[in-house]
Amino acid sequence: MRIVQKFGGTSVGSIERIQNVAKRVKGWADNGYEVVVVVSAMSGETNRLTELIKKIDPNANRREQDVVLSSGEQVSMALLSIALQAIGIEAVSFSGWQAGISTDKVHSKARILDINSSRIDAVLKQKKIAVVAGFQGITNEQNISTLGRGGSDTSAVALSIALKADECQIYTDVDGVYSTDPRIVPEARRLNTILFEEMLEMASLGAKVLQIRSVELACKYEVPLRVLSSLTPIDENPSLEKLEGTLIIPENKKQTMTKTMEDPKIAGIAFNRDEAQIKVMGVPDRPGVAYKILSAISEQNIEVDMIVQNTSANKLTDFTYTVNRGDYARALEITEGLLSQIEATGVIGNNKMVKVSLVGVGMRSHAGIASKMFEALAQQGINILIISTSEIKISVGIDEQDLEKAVNILHQKFELEKQPA
Repeated sequence: MRIVQKFGGTSVGSIERIQNVAKRVKGWADNGYEVVVVVSAMSGETNRLTELIKKIDPNANRREQDVVLSSGEQVSMALLSIALQAIGIEAVSFSGWQAGISTDKVHSKARILDINSSRIDAVLKQKKIAVVAGFQGITNEQNISTLGRGGSDTSAVALSIALKADECQIYTDVDGVYSTDPRIVPEARRLNTILFEEMLEMASLGAKVLQIRSVELACKYEVPLRVLSSLTPIDENPSLEKLEGTLIIPENKKQTMTKTMEDPKIAGIAFNRDEAQIKVMGVPDRPGVAYKILSAISEQNIEVDMIVQNTSANKLTDFTYTVNRGDYARALEITEGLLSQIEATGVIGNNKMVKVSLVGVGMRSHAGIASKMFEALAQQGINILIISTSEIKISVGIDEQDLEKAVNILHQKFELEKQPA
C-alpha cells in the first residue's frame, strides 16, 4: 500500500523531532508500506526568512521572495533524508521542482496545475522513501513558486492524487480534529471521522488544523485524509487499520462505515477572531448599489465574508458586510469614499467582532438548530450582530469579549462532549 505523510513545522522543529519523524516513517517502511513524506520548514523558519526580506525591502519582488522562502522546506527535506539514512532507511529528497510539481505564475499564492510523479514513482519502486519539500513548485518558465501559508498540506494532497495513494496523513501537534478548540472548551471531543463538507466549513470558519485548499482538493478527488499527532509515542508496527486521529471522508463512505442510526446534528463549533463588520446606512433600495460596494472592495483583493441587507423602509435600507480584521481599515476607507456615489447616509465600522459557527450535515434533516442556538446565546445575554447560514452551517457575529462564553455554552447546549450513540 502507498501512503503520503505530511509533517508540519512543529513536527520538524528541531533535530530531535526530525529524528523522531524518521523513526516514525521507518516503522511504516518496515511494515511494507510505500511512503512519500512531505515536510514543511522548521517551525519559525518561514517567519525568520520573511523578516530578512523585509529588512532589505518590504516590497521585494515576489519571484525573489519565493526563492528565499522555499529554502526553508529544502533544509527540512534534506535533514529528514539524512536522518532516515542514519537509521538504515534509504531515502531520496526532492525539492518541489524535482518532484515534478508544476504551478501557475502567481508567486506567493501559486496553484498546482500538474504533477509529473515519474521520479518519485521510480524511487518508490526501488523500495526507498521519497522526501518532498512542501509549499513549493515550479512555473512553466522554470521559476520557483510557493503555494502560500499552509501550502505543504496542499502539496501532500496533490501528491496523493498523482501517486494514487491509499491515504494522505497530515501530522501536526494535535491528535485530530476536535468538536471545538480544547483550549477554549476543555471537554471538547476528538472526532473519529468528519465529512469533507463539514471539514471544509470548519477550515473556512477559522479551524486551523488544515489549510482549506488541501481539503477542497481532497474532497474533489475523494482522497482519504487523516489528521494525526507527531508527538504521540512511536508505533514500531503501524498499519492503516489501527490508526487513530481523525479520518476525513466523503459522505457516501461514512454511510458504509458508521453503525449509528443517524449522524449527529452538529459536528463541531468553529470560530474566527479576525472578523470586522462594516454597516452602510441609508442605502437607496435600487438595483446595482450592492454591486458598487462589493465590486470596489473586491478590486482591492479584499474578501467579503457575511453579507446582510435589511428590509427596505421608505425606500432606504442598511447594507452590512464583514471582512478579515486585517482588511478592515482599507475596506472602511473604500466604503466611506463611495457614500456620495451611492447616496447613502453614513457608514459604521466595528473591528471588535468575532464569528462563531455551528457546523454539521445533520442540519439538513433536523429543524430547530438555529432557534436552539439563539436561545442559548440569549440566555447568556450575548447579543447577535449579524447572522449567516448555509445548508450545513449557522454563523453569528458577536462581540469579541463574548467569544469564550458563547463557544462553551453552545458546546454544552448541543452536548458535543458526548460520543455519538
